[in-house]
Amino acid sequence: MRLLLTANASYAPPRGGATRSNLVWLNHLASAGHACHIVCGPAGEGAEFRRHGSIALLPVDDPAQRVQALHSEIHEFRPDWVLVSSEDLSHALLREAHHSAEGRVVYLAHTPQFFPFGPASWNPEPHAADLVARSAGIVVIGRHMAGYVESALGRAPAVIHPPIYGSGPFADLADFERGVVAMINPCAVKGISIFLAAAERLSARPFGATPGWGTTAEDRRALAALPNLRILPNPHGIDELLRETRVLLMPSLWYEGFGLIVMEAMLRGIPVVASDSGGLREAKSGTGYSIPIHPIERYQPAFDEHAMPRPVIPENDPAPWVDAITELLSDRAAYQRESAASRQAAHRFVSSLDAARMEHFLTTLTPTQSRAQGAPRQGADIESLSPERRALLLRRLRQRKVAL
Repeated sequence: MRLLLTANASYAPPRGGATRSNLVWLNHLASAGHACHIVCGPAGEGAEFRRHGSIALLPVDDPAQRVQALHSEIHEFRPDWVLVSSEDLSHALLREAHHSAEGRVVYLAHTPQFFPFGPASWNPEPHAADLVARSAGIVVIGRHMAGYVESALGRAPAVIHPPIYGSGPFADLADFERGVVAMINPCAVKGISIFLAAAERLSARPFGATPGWGTTAEDRRALAALPNLRILPNPHGIDELLRETRVLLMPSLWYEGFGLIVMEAMLRGIPVVASDSGGLREAKSGTGYSIPIHPIERYQPAFDEHAMPRPVIPENDPAPWVDAITELLSDRAAYQRESAASRQAAHRFVSSLDAARMEHFLTTLTPTQSRAQGAPRQGADIESLSPERRALLLRRLRQRKVAL
């Protein structure tokens, strides 16, 4: 097969779970002899992610040119399937894929805020939602997200979890005696407000944070202001980060599709304290320290430095988080119980994964009629939206509540 993946995110290096998941799938497909190309966002800074040497990467800086590059690549490479990842807020790549590869589009539904449908969508658009529904295939990585997509579109997607964790053995990195209370990608939607409040209240305990795609300059200043908190470098491998981690916090306030880092930490015996919402509950796999939160319900009519809508942060009492952290850091038996339960649950989950599942799914698909010919091509992200569409998105964020 010839496979073309497209998204607005950077793939050199990959930023976030969606891009890492997609690269793992493509690595397996390339290793099986399939030709794989990627049209994506510009290269950036961060830890590299080893990819198969035969994968052709085409990063394009300008959003409008990225859409044109996708058009050209479809006509020159002639892929059997075009995989459109949901990191496509204006849905322009989705429209171009259906326009130029009618019936041969597969939608990879990772980030619900970027979907053109559903209650968490930042930019709902009926026509784009119809294109997703008419795609030859829709893929999600968890059962919870499958229910979300089916409820919104009336179509059941395929649940294919990426074999992102490796084959093991996985080192047991749990250590009650040392390490920081860590957070990855501290930012507004990921719950930096809870993380900072907990670090401030537990000033005698060491905290650490690894900035990610959502971390703003304002977030960095807030992190730097706490004397018990240090910035952890973006690691070359997850073990490098988790060796420094005693407890992982994931206090997300937006709707999470799954939470790959939760599973990665649990595999290594690291206790995780996480929000009890969305796909995080599924990722926790029945282990403890899942804390109810008041999720983000609306966004300001403004964008941050990463062109992301600024959320209105709801009040959340940090006390349950402080209590959970305190118990894990001070009660050896509680720490060891949670570590063992987490490691067992994660190993059970990962042992059920099939690295060949995506290949099998694609080889059994049948092209469909998308009725997308003549669909308009528009810019590929927030910066490229027309003033009218940008104003429309701002009004939507201001006027409608988003149920996450």
